[in-house]
Amino acid sequence: MVPRYSRPAMSAIWEPEARYRIWFEIEAHATEKLGELGVVPESAAKALWDWWATDPLIDVAAIDAIEAVTKHDVIAFLTWVSDQVGDEARFMHQGMTSSDVLDTTLAVQLTRASDILLEDLDALLAALERRAAEHKYTATIGRSHGIHAEPTTFGLKLAQAYAEFERCRARMVAARAEIATCAISGAVGTFANIDPAVEAHVAAKLGLEIEPVSTQVIPRDRHAMFFATLAVIASSIERLAVEIRHLQRTEVLEAEEYFSPGQKGSSAMPHKRNPILTENLTGQARMIRSYALPAMENVALWHERDISHSSVERFIGPDATITLDFSLARLTGVMDKLLVYPERMQKNLDRMGGLVHSQRVLLALTQAGISREDAYALVQRNAMKVWESDGALSLLELLSDDSAVTAHIAPETLAQSFNLDYHFKQVDTIFERVFG
Repeated sequence: MVPRYSRPAMSAIWEPEARYRIWFEIEAHATEKLGELGVVPESAAKALWDWWATDPLIDVAAIDAIEAVTKHDVIAFLTWVSDQVGDEARFMHQGMTSSDVLDTTLAVQLTRASDILLEDLDALLAALERRAAEHKYTATIGRSHGIHAEPTTFGLKLAQAYAEFERCRARMVAARAEIATCAISGAVGTFANIDPAVEAHVAAKLGLEIEPVSTQVIPRDRHAMFFATLAVIASSIERLAVEIRHLQRTEVLEAEEYFSPGQKGSSAMPHKRNPILTENLTGQARMIRSYALPAMENVALWHERDISHSSVERFIGPDATITLDFSLARLTGVMDKLLVYPERMQKNLDRMGGLVHSQRVLLALTQAGISREDAYALVQRNAMKVWESDGALSLLELLSDDSAVTAHIAPETLAQSFNLDYHFKQVDTIFERVFG
């Protein structure tokens, strides 16, 4: 966890005290059900909850000191709680194993993290929808291979991003459901020493589903899917960030990140306004994607369990969720305040002498009876003259002077082929598909 790229609500989920509080709730709920089943005295759970009602401070340092001797974090925690609660605490952890506590806790943490990420995605979607509506008909050039292709609108660019992040949200909902499972099944997952009713009780109290077969751990394919989902969302963040970075290049400058009063772009060059936020998002996306691979490698554990996954998850759990939370919030801010320059977009549209309308002329010639191959050759030979003139020549003028073209299509038909509005006739249809 890097504080520079952390937000308080998400970071709090991964604090040691928060983890220990979840551990206690799992142990206390389990003891409660064991009391109902007559396995332990009902007074044991009451003693635990009575102590908990005092809202005790979890002494992380004291627990760490015990762990330094025991070399076992769960035992250290149980020992500390016993010292606080007294004799009744000996009934905690009856029939349970450490993984019951650790895996269920991780499920709770990742579920809570998911809820924050879903809120982040909702905020981003709202910003994208607002800006897409604002620029629904703002004409701009569409590019393929980085080269001018045909006209589009800036609103359609943002509508595409909205649709992509709507898919990301659906994946996040699925990932949350996948990870929100509870395992209280004891050593090697057989329930030999603990009733499955205890698992069901703890799961219900914590808002989780029961893990159908947990061996001694929750199967890590669930975690692999979760972190892979975060990686996909990060890639979508990068896709939009890269688009903004390209649009902010001096030669393009169709949009740029908001540049606040007093902000400095360079220590050496006072004129600089750099896309630092979206560049930062690209870097963060690389990190988030890097966490997916170890999550997948964690799936292949030995037999009913080993702990090769444990150290990995202590890194990637906090880092991936905290970084993605920060990234989504940062991207929302970028899109919310994005500076958009329609005049520059129009200037770039006109930059290459009407080449962006070449397909319409091609289609008009084929509809006039010329073969596609011949029509393509006619348009291309004029288009290349415009290209080589760096847009100084006009494609419409060259075509109008080409008798091989005017012999087949009338001047008014040719001129109509250069109508910009033609390209936007289905914008409403696309917006309806995206936004309903």
